[in-house]
Amino acid sequence: WWSYFLCGLKGVYEDMNVENPKGMQVLVSGCIPPSAGLSSSSALVVGSAIIATVSNGIETERSSLASLCARAERFIGTQGGGMDQAIELLAQEGQAKLIEFNPLVANDVKLPQGSVFVIANSLQEKNKAASNEFNSRVVECRLAAKILGKKLLKDEAWKEVKKLRDVEKQSGKSLEDLIKILDSCLPKEVYSREDVLSELGITDQYLRDDILTSNTQELQTFKLKQRARHVLSESNRVYRFREVCHNSKGEQGLMELGELMSASHKSCRYDYECSAEGLDTLTELAIKNGALGSRLTGAGWGGCTVSLVPESKVEKFLSELKASYYKDKQNADLESAIFVSKPSAGATVWQLS
Repeated sequence: WWSYFLCGLKGVYEDMNVENPKGMQVLVSGCIPPSAGLSSSSALVVGSAIIATVSNGIETERSSLASLCARAERFIGTQGGGMDQAIELLAQEGQAKLIEFNPLVANDVKLPQGSVFVIANSLQEKNKAASNEFNSRVVECRLAAKILGKKLLKDEAWKEVKKLRDVEKQSGKSLEDLIKILDSCLPKEVYSREDVLSELGITDQYLRDDILTSNTQELQTFKLKQRARHVLSESNRVYRFREVCHNSKGEQGLMELGELMSASHKSCRYDYECSAEGLDTLTELAIKNGALGSRLTGAGWGGCTVSLVPESKVEKFLSELKASYYKDKQNADLESAIFVSKPSAGATVWQLS
C-alpha cells in the first residue's frame, strides 16, 4: 500500500519542481477494508500529495491537485481515470457531485429526500495493480474509440482520438446516437489483433508503440462493442441521474434512480465484465430485501456494492442482508462490512498548535 503514498509524493515533487523537499514524519491510519473498491488507494495518493504541498509551502487549486493525483497514481501501473481523486478533494458535505473532465469541473447534485445509500462489502478481494483486466478495459475502449473515429471523423483525425468522449465531441453525435450505431460500426462480438490492424490500416508495431500500454502488449482479442456500449450508456445514465435528482420528487424519483443503478450494474456485469460472483449475489439480495437499486462501486472484480434504500426500510434492510449474505462469512466484521453512507466533505488539513 505504501507505493500509493509514494505516488502522491513523486507527483507533487516532479510536477511542482520541488528540488529539496522537506522531511516528514508520517503516521498512516485508516478503516477502509483492503481491496473494498472504496478508493483507499486514491485516498493514500491524495493524502500524501496534500501533505507534500503543505509541508513544502506550496499553494495550488484543489482541482489542479486532483488532476495531478490522477496522473501520479498511474505510476503504480494502472491506467485509471481521475474520478476518485476529484471527489476526494472536491466533495462537500450533503452534496453529491457530477464530475466532468477536460477540463475538470464538479457540479453539485442534491440527492432526493428519503434517499439512503448502503455500502456492502462482498469480501472478495482483487489486486487491480497486480492483474491485467483493468488496463485491458482501458485499451479496449481506446481501440473502440479509434475505430469509431476512423469511421465517423474526417481524414486522419482518428489518430489523435484517445477516448470515446473524443469521438462524441468531434463527431457532434449524442451519446444516444453513438449507442445506436455501435452494431453497424463495431459488428463483431470479438475482434482479433489482426481485425484491429485491418480496421485501422496500421502495423502491429504501430499498435504496440502508439495504442497499447506496456502491460497490454500481448493482448490478442478485444471486446470493443461491449466496452464502448458500457462506457457510452453509463455516461448517459450519469446525466439521467442528475436530471432525476433535479426534477423528480418523492417515491417516483427514488424509483427512477434505483432503476438507473441496477441498469448500471447489469452493464458492468455483462458488457464491461468487471463484476464478480459476490457482487452479483449482493445486488440480487439487495433488491430482494427492499433496495430500489443496487450496483457495484469502484473498479469492480470484487469489493463493495452500493444500494439505494428508502429511509423507512434501512434497519430492516441491514438486518436481512446481514442474515442472508454474511451468515456464512464467519470472520466478517459486520460493522465495517455493511454500513450506511452519506455525502461528506473531502480531504481536509488540520494544523495543530
